[in-house]
Amino acid sequence: MAGFSFGRWLRLCVVISFSCLLLVGCGVNPSAEKTLRVATEPAFPPFEFQGKGGELQGFSFDLMNAIGTAANFKVDFQSLPFDGIIPALQGKTVDAAISSITITDERAKSVSFSRPYFKAGLAIAIRADNQNITGFNNLKNKKIAVQIGTTGAAKAKSISGVQIRSFDSAPLALQELLNGNVDAVINDAPVTLYAINTGNLKGIKVVEQLLTEEFYGIATAQDSPYLPLINNALDRVLKNGTYSQIYQKWFKADPPSLPAKSPFENQAGAELPTIFTSIGVIVQSFPALLQGALVTLQLTILSVVLGLVGGSLIGIVHLSHVAPVRLLARAYVDFFRGTPLLVQIFMIYFGLPAILQELGLTFTFDRLAAGVIALSFNSAAYIAEVVRAGIQSIEVGQAEASQSLGLNSVQTMRYVIFPQAFRRMIPPLGNEFISLLKDTSLVSVIGFEELVRKGQLIVADNYRAFEIYAAVAVIYLCLTVLSSQAFSRLEVWMNPIKRNF
Repeated sequence: MAGFSFGRWLRLCVVISFSCLLLVGCGVNPSAEKTLRVATEPAFPPFEFQGKGGELQGFSFDLMNAIGTAANFKVDFQSLPFDGIIPALQGKTVDAAISSITITDERAKSVSFSRPYFKAGLAIAIRADNQNITGFNNLKNKKIAVQIGTTGAAKAKSISGVQIRSFDSAPLALQELLNGNVDAVINDAPVTLYAINTGNLKGIKVVEQLLTEEFYGIATAQDSPYLPLINNALDRVLKNGTYSQIYQKWFKADPPSLPAKSPFENQAGAELPTIFTSIGVIVQSFPALLQGALVTLQLTILSVVLGLVGGSLIGIVHLSHVAPVRLLARAYVDFFRGTPLLVQIFMIYFGLPAILQELGLTFTFDRLAAGVIALSFNSAAYIAEVVRAGIQSIEVGQAEASQSLGLNSVQTMRYVIFPQAFRRMIPPLGNEFISLLKDTSLVSVIGFEELVRKGQLIVADNYRAFEIYAAVAVIYLCLTVLSSQAFSRLEVWMNPIKRNF
């Protein structure tokens, strides 16, 4: 150590300091090796969709990847439902969104948009055999399917006497038209035309295109540091010919000219929410949410009653000594308990009419009937197991004693076994009722406006997700607590020992 001179120490310190400066300098560029979380809904071909192998494809993905290359950042696509994209941007759980989001005045108050990257408009699609609708003026008093939270949904509201059915994605809205449940679909023209031209939709035609002139933009949070990077990269992609190549790939045409700035670039941001504004939003939305809660109760009560009848029969059949009958009951229970309720709703409402129409049979489903059938079938499978377990919990001696008194098997089940078993079934049946009460939210996927769908429709208009969904949660909590108390009272009333105290 004595031979290590002061000059060497000085040179070593200079080298270390210079290295630190280089490392700090490398971290100055905000886009260097940055991964941008980009929200999208891959259910909007040809802009955003999944290929046969599950890979993300479409015009939007190609464009965003080109922008990422130009701006020197990686792109991490995150799938979100369309009506949840703007709330996600507001909560900064994602950095940007490219999902064919039309730049509108109202949206520009909640998020910031890049310069427009696509010129689009709305189109009216009808069934090919429909000769009564020739344009927008013929939609009065008709049933219209739209995608929730879109400009097509906003346009449909301006039609006098219209009945609107909102769906989570454009393909579901178009499937509703194919099944004959609505008269028309108002949707983005490029998407509808692409579906028809590729042969994915047969029996549908477009009667009027470009009802409006709209522009898509890449959305970010207000005052996002990534917006200038995205705009600069988008400018380069437009100028160097990359944009034209991508457009030709997907639309086989030359791209139209685009504005250099968002039409609402200087729009003032939405005012910061306060406790008073949040309460005002909830109070204003409460009547609509209450209507949805009543529909939820209607669905639950109808489904539980039918499920109880069906489940009791299946549970008793499951105890049959006839092997084929017992196996049939077992197969029913396994299928409806082993597959997601959401899939069962899709199969019943969208799948059955489509299959029957392919066979030449005209068949449509009422949404209430389809929802009740799906919920009842699913509930019956769970109730069947509750009934089976309840009956088997009764001692064998009870049946032997009743038969010794001259009662046959049916009378034994009716007067001796089932009344005792039913008292033991009440707690699990109460759990099933509460589960079914919450599962009714899944019926919203077929456009049924129960509590959750009412909340989604309100959020699609005011983008106040936290307040609205908090109110929805509180209403569900009230319904489940009241239901739990009601079943507790029923359990006490059905038990002669507890009832005497």
